[in-house]
Amino acid sequence: MAYDDNQELSNFLGWVAIACWLVVYSPQIIENYQLQSGEGLSVSFVLIWLVGDLCNLSGALLAGLLPTIIILGVYYSSCDAILLAQIYYYRWKRARRGVPLLVSEDARMSALYDEASPLLPGDGHSEGLPKIKDARRETLKFVTSMLFVFGVGVAAWAVDRHLHKEVPRSKPVEVVEWRSQVLGWISAALFLGARVPQIVKNLSTRCEGLSPFLFVYSISGNTTYFLSILAASLDPRHILVNAPWIAGSALTVFLDLFVLYQFFYYRREDSKKIRLQEQSEVAD
Repeated sequence: MAYDDNQELSNFLGWVAIACWLVVYSPQIIENYQLQSGEGLSVSFVLIWLVGDLCNLSGALLAGLLPTIIILGVYYSSCDAILLAQIYYYRWKRARRGVPLLVSEDARMSALYDEASPLLPGDGHSEGLPKIKDARRETLKFVTSMLFVFGVGVAAWAVDRHLHKEVPRSKPVEVVEWRSQVLGWISAALFLGARVPQIVKNLSTRCEGLSPFLFVYSISGNTTYFLSILAASLDPRHILVNAPWIAGSALTVFLDLFVLYQFFYYRREDSKKIRLQEQSEVAD
């Protein structure tokens, strides 16, 4: 009975993780499409992420891990390829038209992205500055989106539970296989290392062209993902077999939180600049 209860909790968390990861790439893909540019992403970040996903998938197949891990591995690799295709396609497209790769490279927008330049380019009026998104509206969007995604995960779990109601679940046989362990640890290291070039790139781009939802969903997916593994069993053998995936997901959450901090820090700084300029204009 204890195993059945643990398995239900594991399945529940696993389906929520899948729901988060099914949409994790969508905000960035949409952001790239709307901007017609993928320069908000670090190419190294996406490339390392792709290699990590391929190692993760290979290790999961060799070890015969949970189906959720294998399904996600295939999906991640495909989405990584889409992001890379967007980056290079929009570079080619903009090069043909002679358009700057980033909005901040446009003189009209340089004020908010270049500390050395005057706040107002051109004629000195604030109309040329970008509009900073309202914080409350963005927060509401975050909450609504997360509730929807979690709702989809819960619905998927409920359907899965109903379909297997009359079929008892057997405990999977887990094998400590050295090739899968090596690939698993390599993928964990790659996932952690991939965030570094993105964090560095954000220092120069101020997170322009980067969707915060990518990291919000990543944090949610990774958290529920490693919790689903722990919920299935706390047996030392189970932990050992899944250790690379537990470590990779848990540690990645902290780096993703730092990226979100960067995003909101720069948005707050930009908002301050806008307010100061507006106050200056009123005073004049």
